[in-house]
Amino acid sequence: MIENRRKFLAQSSLFATFAISGTKSSGKIIGANERINVAVCGIKGRGTSHMGGHGRQKNVVISHLVDPDSRLHEARKKFIISKFKNSPECVKDVRNVLDNKDVDVISIATPNHWHSLMSIWACQAGKDVYVEKPLSHNLFEGRKLVEAAKKYGRIVQHGTQNRSLSKWSNLAKEIASGKRGKLEVALGTCHKSRNSIGFKESKSPPDELDFDIWTGPAPKEDYHENLVHYNWHWFWNYGNGDIGNQGVHQMDIARWMIPGAVWPKKVFCVGGRFGYKDQGQTANTQLAIFDYGESLLVFDVRGLAGKSNMGVSNHVYFDKNAKQKATKSHGLKNIKDPLADRGKVDIFENFIQAVRNRKENHLDAHVYEGHVSSGLCHLANLSYRLGEKSGFNKKNKNFGGDKKAYEYFERMQEHLKENGLTLEGTDYIVGRTLNFDSKTESITGDDEANKMLSRTYRPPYVVPNKV
Repeated sequence: MIENRRKFLAQSSLFATFAISGTKSSGKIIGANERINVAVCGIKGRGTSHMGGHGRQKNVVISHLVDPDSRLHEARKKFIISKFKNSPECVKDVRNVLDNKDVDVISIATPNHWHSLMSIWACQAGKDVYVEKPLSHNLFEGRKLVEAAKKYGRIVQHGTQNRSLSKWSNLAKEIASGKRGKLEVALGTCHKSRNSIGFKESKSPPDELDFDIWTGPAPKEDYHENLVHYNWHWFWNYGNGDIGNQGVHQMDIARWMIPGAVWPKKVFCVGGRFGYKDQGQTANTQLAIFDYGESLLVFDVRGLAGKSNMGVSNHVYFDKNAKQKATKSHGLKNIKDPLADRGKVDIFENFIQAVRNRKENHLDAHVYEGHVSSGLCHLANLSYRLGEKSGFNKKNKNFGGDKKAYEYFERMQEHLKENGLTLEGTDYIVGRTLNFDSKTESITGDDEANKMLSRTYRPPYVVPNKV
């Protein structure tokens, strides 16, 4: 055990140096009929979809399964053998796979706090990347991943699979034409009932789980069973709440529907964790308002059940009396036209096609699009986390004279009432209004907020300032 630990520390130290200062790796060029070896990282939940999405494609092989919890290895290995007739190698540490020249693709379905770092390491090692939503755990590391993909010439696809659906690209094209009038509101909803997770006592992690690797870049803390394998979503060190879990899908669509929308001018969020007291930290009810000038992006998260719990959805609302000029796409270089027709293949097939043809503009969900849409979720959470408690009976001045925004706030209150909450005497969080500078991707005039755009990383799991 001591000798194994020494080897692990030595490997960690060497890899940390490589990850920060490694030279550009082009990776091998894969022909149309050559085999692509994929390592799926994170195999408990969404990772099984990655196995199926990649494994069913011609000349694509799931060669490795990566998860720090070896309790999952045997069952997932048997699934691959049964389904695709090959036997993958199972490992706990992704660094062992990154060192393998036979691995072409890293497909990431780990907890959120690992997404960007693992993707950056993969780019530096000459691997292409499919990374689940959200692309990042914070804004800084998302930007670093965009830089890494460009520097190392890697194909990086984000797991917002709606980008491959023609119904949304066609709607975006129609809205941009101006035929429907001026877009007032692009609404995204994440209405999914989330029950209390209760409280779990600290304890020693299972022997099969390497909790140090699982923790990765996050601060070290005691293990408890609300972390592994799903409820980490509701803790700030690892997850981003439902707005950054399910919600990023609908956030991405909502932004896509606003012609030319990239970053907003202002962000404001209200909400709370209502209906129960448990170990979770993130909001289960959130209303986020993004100011895009002529249009608002409104995002509504509801984690309690109720008559108005509609599931996940997107809606667009127009001022039909006002004309909107036809708007071209934002035309960012090397990114697929967001108004292009979609629907011929799903997002996994689209990714493998781009891996073969080496054209990043072939990707439906380019890494930059993932960075921005994930970044919106982070900005909403940042506003919330910097907010202050207020009573529902007090006037909220942050909405200003925006009647549309206040209307959604009233709907949020009705939802809480439907769930038996007495608003009188109940506090909620009134978030801080953040003025966003799109050129520097920073908050204007707010040092405290800017510090929270990143985090302190735990060596050797460090997202570098220079990729």
